[in-house]
Amino acid sequence: MRIKVSADSTCDLPKEIIERYNISIIPLYIIKDGQAYRDGLEITPDEIFKYVDSGAGICSTSAVNIPDYRDCFSEYLKEYDAVIHVNISSKMSTCHQNALAAAEEFKNVYVVDSRNLSTGSGHLAIDAAQMAEAGMDPKDIFDRLNESAGKLEVSFIIDTLKYLYKGGRCSALAALGANVLKLKPCIEVRDGAMGVGKKYRGNFDKVIIQYVHDRLAGRTDIDSRRIFITSTTGVSKDIIKAVRDEVNACQKFDEICESYAGCTISNHCGTVCLGILFFTK
Repeated sequence: MRIKVSADSTCDLPKEIIERYNISIIPLYIIKDGQAYRDGLEITPDEIFKYVDSGAGICSTSAVNIPDYRDCFSEYLKEYDAVIHVNISSKMSTCHQNALAAAEEFKNVYVVDSRNLSTGSGHLAIDAAQMAEAGMDPKDIFDRLNESAGKLEVSFIIDTLKYLYKGGRCSALAALGANVLKLKPCIEVRDGAMGVGKKYRGNFDKVIIQYVHDRLAGRTDIDSRRIFITSTTGVSKDIIKAVRDEVNACQKFDEICESYAGCTISNHCGTVCLGILFFTK
């Protein structure tokens, strides 16, 4: 049986992985000046940052709609026998609800709530593709993904709360206090929703190494198959290399993947943000 794996654009998978596993990406929409642009196809994160920095305002995001999902699923099924689609957490977007509605028109489309975002859902898409290549039944893949979604550990450090504040996702007082005290909050995904974990204090390049150490050092419950280092485009290559070195110093992973956040994630997190995303056992 030929199985097509797809994911929405918040999965933030790099081009080489998308091509290696033949994963199709269905884009969300970025709304700028009342005009809708397809994430990653018609607008880039750097264009969003330039727009915000100009003082023109803030962009917003919009879920993939039901007709978009319907068209994609229909097109995939012209060539494949089944579709496994992975969505951003249903608690963060209506993408999952819309995909489920579209899937009702087909007998062999399985829609997975990743209960996560960014390369957290990207991990699941990769696993789905690997299981499909191994010849697993699509229903078994679906069940396995639903189980492993609960084992993802996803977090990231934000350098500034400006974008969350402008987007209405934190108060002016919280943003001001964080900036004055040089606080860098660790945002964690818990039960499908985002929450604030430890609040670090200091410059981003120092904080980010401590964050990686805190998440990885001395732990025996980590699945060592794969870890993602996912950042926005404002994070320097030197910082990414330092993070990679710290990951290697704390744990031995079979694969360390680097990726940049797409428009949807970048629009909320801002120019400087980095997280490590992996499975626990």
